[in-house]
Amino acid sequence: MIQIDRLFARFSLSMLMLSIVAGVTASFAYLFPATFNGILPFHQFRPIHASAALFWIITGAACCVSYFSKRRSATFMVIWMVSIVLIFISYFFNRYGGREYWEFPPLLNLPLLIGWLFFMAAFIRKFSEEAPVYTWMWTSGIIFFLLTFLEQNLYHVPWFRASFLREVTVQWKANGSMVGAWNQMINGLSVVLLMVIGNNKGPAISKKAYFLFFLGLFNLMFNWGHHIYNVPNNNWMRGVAYGVSMTEWIILILIIRDFRRTLDHGRKLRHLVVYRFISAAELWVFANLFLALLMSIPAINRHTHGTHITVAHAMGTTIGINTMLLLAAFGQMMDIDQIADRTKRWILFAIRLNNASLAVFWLSLILAGLLKGYLTVDHADAVFSEVMLKVRPFLEAFTASGLGVMIALGIIACIYLKNTGRISYEDD
Repeated sequence: MIQIDRLFARFSLSMLMLSIVAGVTASFAYLFPATFNGILPFHQFRPIHASAALFWIITGAACCVSYFSKRRSATFMVIWMVSIVLIFISYFFNRYGGREYWEFPPLLNLPLLIGWLFFMAAFIRKFSEEAPVYTWMWTSGIIFFLLTFLEQNLYHVPWFRASFLREVTVQWKANGSMVGAWNQMINGLSVVLLMVIGNNKGPAISKKAYFLFFLGLFNLMFNWGHHIYNVPNNNWMRGVAYGVSMTEWIILILIIRDFRRTLDHGRKLRHLVVYRFISAAELWVFANLFLALLMSIPAINRHTHGTHITVAHAMGTTIGINTMLLLAAFGQMMDIDQIADRTKRWILFAIRLNNASLAVFWLSLILAGLLKGYLTVDHADAVFSEVMLKVRPFLEAFTASGLGVMIALGIIACIYLKNTGRISYEDD
């Protein structure tokens, strides 16, 4: 069992490395198609990158939840890893057939579903109503991931495929709610980290933490409205959706800021690396909250929807928040603050490099999206190729900064991969 656990941790980190390498390569393939089309064109790199990023977040969250909850299923881990390997093999042989972010042959959804059911069974069978708030977060995230996964596959039912509008609405809604499901799992990990590092059970039993849980649950159930903004629906749905999603980030900021105010200097130094990851996540919560607030304004959304600004928000959240919190959780599992000082200095350097590179990466996408939105919405007669030619300098800056993100996360991932043997389990 221990070997499977550590293999699963290594597999999760490998998904992170594959995601960043495929993402940078995809951006080069997009900018220089004449060079890359003969090797692996953009249309192959993009699903590899998207799926690897998706599986890094989900697999990493499941790995950390399994560790901290002490509720593990070897069957889930084996089925999940084998299924994902088969998915990337199918991409290599140009076999597709799914939907956005899940573009692999639909049949491979079946083992993913079976594996997740094993994970859910191992977790829920020990559930208690007196469990701390993070257990409620994990439980709701695991259950709602199953529900949104099933919803995402409703396109197999002929009635949904009969209407393009109906199918697109369900797909966008399901993918939006699924983000809320894994956010619940990662938010639960955040509470555990704050509790362990601060040596204080307050974050797990405070009224604010329970409010965050219920707000997060309400969020994943109802904030999907902004994902179908361009689909005909009532305006009040859009307003409620944005309002709910924004308040979730505000409460998370308040919890982390309370933690920072009460953390004494000595304890901060003993958990320096993990603390830096959490601080980086806090920074990107602020940045993405500000961007999301602007995107929620209808006049602005009209120009930004479907542009590179949407990608900036998604990447800022995935890399700046989810990835930083997952790396903090993996670091705590490995007791990473006890490794050699020289290695820790490399990690701290990589965190700074990632923040700086991601800032350029994020701003480049925002500027590209603003320019593209302005030219396509306010100048409807503009030729698309000319629009993209004007946007290209920002995309080049985005690609160059992506190299910095790749180097930074690659350093951290390599160090973590070398130290997965430090993860101790109860049956060691």
